[in-house]
Amino acid sequence: MKKPSMLILAIIAGAGTWFFFQNYQIEGLDKLTIVARDDKGQDDGPDKPDYTTTPQPPQVKRSGQTIRIASFNIEVFGQSKAAKPHVMARLAHIIRQFDVVAIQEIRSKEQGLLPEFIDLINQADRHYDFVIGPRLGRTKSTEQYAYIFDTASLEVDRSQIYSILDPGDHLHREPLVAWFRVRGPDPKQAFTFTLANVHTDPDEVKTEMNVMDDVFRAIQNDTRNEDDVILLGDFNTDEDHIGELASIPGISWAISDLFTNTRGSASYDNLFMQKQATVEFNGRSGVFDFIRHFNLTLKEGEEISDHFPVWAEFSIYEGGVPQPVATLPVDLK
Repeated sequence: MKKPSMLILAIIAGAGTWFFFQNYQIEGLDKLTIVARDDKGQDDGPDKPDYTTTPQPPQVKRSGQTIRIASFNIEVFGQSKAAKPHVMARLAHIIRQFDVVAIQEIRSKEQGLLPEFIDLINQADRHYDFVIGPRLGRTKSTEQYAYIFDTASLEVDRSQIYSILDPGDHLHREPLVAWFRVRGPDPKQAFTFTLANVHTDPDEVKTEMNVMDDVFRAIQNDTRNEDDVILLGDFNTDEDHIGELASIPGISWAISDLFTNTRGSASYDNLFMQKQATVEFNGRSGVFDFIRHFNLTLKEGEEISDHFPVWAEFSIYEGGVPQPVATLPVDLK
């Protein structure tokens, strides 16, 4: 059932400023205020020895005709975790397995966390970059969303990155939306898609999942008119309990019947899309089990995160296959 009170307000990030998304009629805007929010880091415990010189496992191999889109809740990603070189080296290796990763639970007061992390990722002769959203949350322990992406394979439209907000306060942390295009194919044939980064509150999952359909439709109807909309993140629920998101015709998910937390007890993380629209999804998806990948103990694995990354694979071509290129007739005379 639709909620008439659910009014989606988008805020655009561009040129270092935030401004109101003009394509929605906002009622009662004069009563709306914007308040700066604090953040609070949390401690992770004592440091461990530096393992950055340990030989790294090989990169995950993938076809040159596909990209991998991932989501990763890097539990309490802040300065305490950043001070552990062995953890950061493994996190950098994990990110390199994917073309774009939606990151949840960034809790650093320091603005240098992501730039320094990107520098570490790129020490392996890679070319990653990031975009990051505002601090969000109803408590002092606020969080930021980010996208980390390989600039060799993707480009982002920085002028149209925005947060979904609802004055009805249905969402604890409003999703961060960004539009991407694959590099390599002719731009007219390249796969374009919109990602919405989600982290629901575990105590309010039912309420938040019941407005995810509104979020999905609002993104579909923004100025880009992009049909390939992918909600991804930590939903704190499995694919069988998605509330009114199930009202989206043809809604489907990449991860099914797989645990996504390190303790192997729950399925919280996923990627949702419309199967009739996002035909670029080739059916390949999975959970990146970094505990097995690095041959770690559970305790060592949980230094990285209490969540595993989840991913799905997509064609680099809009529609899933390259379209024939028109050619002029050859004059044989």
